[in-house]
Amino acid sequence: MKGKKRERILRILLNYPDGSLSMYRIAKEANCSHVWAINFLRKLELKNLIKNTKIIDVEGLFAYWLEINQYPSFREYYIQNPREVLHKIDLKYALTTYYAESIIQKYLFPSRLDIYIDNQDLQKWHELLIANGLYGKGNFRILLDDNHVFYEVIEKENYKIVSIPQLIFDLLREQGVAVEAAHMLMEREYRGVI
Repeated sequence: MKGKKRERILRILLNYPDGSLSMYRIAKEANCSHVWAINFLRKLELKNLIKNTKIIDVEGLFAYWLEINQYPSFREYYIQNPREVLHKIDLKYALTTYYAESIIQKYLFPSRLDIYIDNQDLQKWHELLIANGLYGKGNFRILLDDNHVFYEVIEKENYKIVSIPQLIFDLLREQGVAVEAAHMLMEREYRGVI
């Protein structure tokens, strides 16, 4: 849980890079104790990544997040029309990586659809996806992680998409061409900070 608390705080900071949130508010948003949050924020300050709650090194903060993160559990499926499946469902999800980037920035080819789901809905998603396709390596991936990935979800073109900082992080974690797209988003999102 300690690692997830750290990731929650990083996600919150990256959504509010200007330092507009107090340490108390960050602790509340991260669902952790005020003391724990202050101690972690001080560690980030010692690494010269933030000053109080304002980001001073965006790229360094993302690099630190990549360093402490463990890739989430996932399942893969092959679905003929993956976007159509999302339009038909009434389950919680947040689109990320290639498809999300192609909606937000339109740079990458959407080769695989990745979504975060509520862990409690895993069986429902599995049943829905095998009814619409095949289970195993494919073009549709469901990711199981801390539900805080739904923090500041965006709605665009009738899709629910992770926050821009979460999308940047997920693209960086993908490696390859996704890293270039992540840096383009980073420059656009954090123009005044980089």
